[in-house]
Amino acid sequence: MPANHLGPAQLEKNIRAAVKGTGAKVNAVKDKELLKQNFPLVYMVGEAAADDRRPRLVEVNWGNAKHPKLTLVGKGVCFDTGGLDIKPSGPMRFMKKDMGGAAHVLGLAMMIIAAKLPVRLRVLVAAVENSISGPAFRAGDVTKSRKGVTVENTNTDAEGRLILADTLTYASENNPDLIIDFATLTGSARAALGPDVPAVFANDAKMHNDLRKHSSSVQDPVWPMPLHQFYRKHIKSDVGDVVNSAGMPGDLIYSALFLETFVGAKNSKNIPNWIHLDCNAWENVGRTGRPKGGADTGLRGMFEFVKKRYS
Repeated sequence: MPANHLGPAQLEKNIRAAVKGTGAKVNAVKDKELLKQNFPLVYMVGEAAADDRRPRLVEVNWGNAKHPKLTLVGKGVCFDTGGLDIKPSGPMRFMKKDMGGAAHVLGLAMMIIAAKLPVRLRVLVAAVENSISGPAFRAGDVTKSRKGVTVENTNTDAEGRLILADTLTYASENNPDLIIDFATLTGSARAALGPDVPAVFANDAKMHNDLRKHSSSVQDPVWPMPLHQFYRKHIKSDVGDVVNSAGMPGDLIYSALFLETFVGAKNSKNIPNWIHLDCNAWENVGRTGRPKGGADTGLRGMFEFVKKRYS
């Protein structure tokens, strides 16, 4: 949908409508309440938006509490101007699709609910608009995250990983069996793999292999990428703990390493299993059954993986 018809408030409304009647419970933390409840990076990215497009974190819970905990995290940037590091007009043209990660996790959640998989499902969507106004966050700003890690913002157009950082920390705090995040995160993933094959990162080699096998079996392939720890040198900050953008080729790996920093609760040694999909969520050409516009990329493959893991 055009961004003027689907801002953060409308995305929340659509999430509530989608799960109505399933027994799921929905809660949302909105605007300055994000600061009170310690989501500083989510608030920072959405702070410049208009009054009717304020940032929020939407949470959905479904299933039996005795079942394994599966948490889905989605990037819900309803429009991305690039912030003060403003995008050129060409790349900005389709930024209504920057909430594609949120769309993916909602779609995956509805498939899991419909299949009645034995999981305790939790869905977390950070919904913001990356706008430009007086309160817009700046290059060089340093902000303490929910986890206590300080982030130096080197590029306001690398906002998706900022909202995911707080959300992944929150996702980790109830010790889930698995966290899966979907995000339209980097152009370098598209440069490496094109529009249809998502780049996938995981902190467990067996999950990496299983996901690749099961996604291929349903003709919805994903491609494993390395969490190359040696590259952490590129996201070190001189004035904080980490930077949000290394500003050099290979951003899909640096962004994944940035996200990995926030997997695990503050002061906890327990690190949940985690999978990150850097997906395109868009069909450029259009063909039978796949019209131009918003598209699932990696959704069916991930459902097959989840079904096999928990059935």
